[in-house]
Amino acid sequence: MLPGQRTFLEMNVPPKPQIPPLFLSRFTVDDSAPFQRHLNRLEVEIGQEDYRHLKRVELLEQPLTEAEAAAMLDITERLLATTQNNYNRNLLMSLGIRVLLDEASYRVYYLCGDRTIRFVPLWREKVLKKFFGVVPLADSGWRPCRSLLPDFEARFLPDAAGGALLLRRISGGEGLPLLTATHGPYDPHTLEVALYFLRTGKGGAATVNLGFAGREPLTDANLRQLQSWGVPLNPSNIDVIYPYVDEHGHPNSYKMESGLRQFIRQLGIAEPQLILDIHGCVGTCPEDRKVVVGLGGLPPFCSFAELGRVEQRGDILHLFPATPLERGLHLVRELSEEVFLQFCTASGCCYHFAVLGGLQALGRRIDLRKDIASLLKGEERTYLPADMVRWLPGAGANALQRIEARKLPGAPLCLHVEIPTAVRRKMVVRLQELAITDSLSSSGL
Repeated sequence: MLPGQRTFLEMNVPPKPQIPPLFLSRFTVDDSAPFQRHLNRLEVEIGQEDYRHLKRVELLEQPLTEAEAAAMLDITERLLATTQNNYNRNLLMSLGIRVLLDEASYRVYYLCGDRTIRFVPLWREKVLKKFFGVVPLADSGWRPCRSLLPDFEARFLPDAAGGALLLRRISGGEGLPLLTATHGPYDPHTLEVALYFLRTGKGGAATVNLGFAGREPLTDANLRQLQSWGVPLNPSNIDVIYPYVDEHGHPNSYKMESGLRQFIRQLGIAEPQLILDIHGCVGTCPEDRKVVVGLGGLPPFCSFAELGRVEQRGDILHLFPATPLERGLHLVRELSEEVFLQFCTASGCCYHFAVLGGLQALGRRIDLRKDIASLLKGEERTYLPADMVRWLPGAGANALQRIEARKLPGAPLCLHVEIPTAVRRKMVVRLQELAITDSLSSSGL
């Protein structure tokens, strides 16, 4: 063999997954206080997001049989190679834990000596049972939603990261926006927001991520159970249960964005002119009802020519939105009277607008060095202190979705909609009220 030449075996070893630098969050865990949250504090401690419904942890009475374990995917090495939490990495290694993923059921197993701990994706299973009566293990095909979502049909589309729920109007959905809930369980109640828009005739189809992004916080109750079973995980960025990246190193949380065109094909719908990408965020205060619409902070940048007509008076910009943007803002106004629009037209050239009652908008250019601050020390959760509004472009918004959208012939407009906790909870109640009204109407009461 020549010097430097690789063997056939070495040539066929897949490279270790690499997390893109944009998504890295480096932090350390105090070993003397391992249960302190170093990340996710904004959602858990301040925003009081309810994550109790996401996962259930169970200690099995009997270990897996050899045949059961052999049928699952061993993701131990992937987790150890990509976790950003060194405490959890060292814990798994010191305890000799093997982590197995049952891809069909999307359940994860920790093999710890003579003990087996199972993580059940509770929210995912509840959603699937609601639409299909069971948890499908393969492509379900299209099934009518009946009273759950009248005039719509649903389909479960499996993949290696929890799969996706597809919804489409049986007829008459042409020209209506496509709704995407790309982070699924990580953004509580974004599914309900999408269902509300569909039920009220404001959307023609939707795609919902059913898989975990690999960073969903564990509840304190989950952590206490794990500690009692001898696995004291640190609660920050839990990426040692469901992996943050797939086997090729791509973040699972962005599978819906990068797969936009594929999902549109699977939906079997005409290319949409407008896409509402629905996300959840913690606002700047518990009662925050400011909904922020983003058009991106990373390439592909948008231009004022695409968005509408602009008039400038001193430092103030007056935006008269073009039809696609106006239509999107009209839909978002359904969520809150307080709507803001943010975007960048070039690197470092960013704008913030307040949307007025007539859907025109007044705004200004943002100085990234002076106008932006972080809501929480150690976490890149930015906002505009002068306006008390979250700042979206710093995170790049839904750049991958916009890249994919521009590959479509019509290049639909993608609006990244960040909805504060209080507004999402309100929409859950409104959806329930709609269901009750429909039920009473159908019963003749």
